[in-house]
Amino acid sequence: MSNLIRLNADGVAEIVEDQWLRVIPPAAAEETVRKQAGKVVMFKLTGETAYTPEQIANTVIPATGNILVPLPVWQVRKDELQARLAAGEVGIILATHESVEALQAEFPDLNALPLIAVFVERFADGRIFTLGNWLRTRFGYKNELRAIGDVLRDQLFFHKRSGFNSFLVRADRSAQEAIASLNDFSQPYQGAVNDVPVWRRVNRT
Repeated sequence: MSNLIRLNADGVAEIVEDQWLRVIPPAAAEETVRKQAGKVVMFKLTGETAYTPEQIANTVIPATGNILVPLPVWQVRKDELQARLAAGEVGIILATHESVEALQAEFPDLNALPLIAVFVERFADGRIFTLGNWLRTRFGYKNELRAIGDVLRDQLFFHKRSGFNSFLVRADRSAQEAIASLNDFSQPYQGAVNDVPVWRRVNRT
């Protein structure tokens, strides 16, 4: 069963089949491991290189169909993908350590992309919520915005408030159970991408 949840035009969540194939570079020969306070910590800094030139060169890109391509792969191999972008067959994966500015440098009009997916390797902070909010508010992105990677039930409500309208729930979890979390709170106090603070919803006159 599909683990993709999408909000329809009326804002109602539905479980749908995924029409996009994620392009994943091969594993690196060596992986950098950092230690912090004596513990192994898995994280990436903003702007850090995600893939080696060898990984990008050896990435297999399907010849047909809708594909989700990591931003670093697009940056190096965009010449071979331009025609498919024009046909609406290319979406971009933006990792949480990458910047929206780097994405816009490649696509001055972000709405040329039918789909942007923000990838969380391991949920540890709120960068995905910031990126979603910025894509909608600062950069004016209007098409499908998807959360992928380490996406769990308790996060979906906040993904939605940050501007996401589709959510690929982690493979070991149930989308059917996760979909209920979109209604966990009826009256959020804070404002959001698609809402205003509660104090602005009350007519005091």
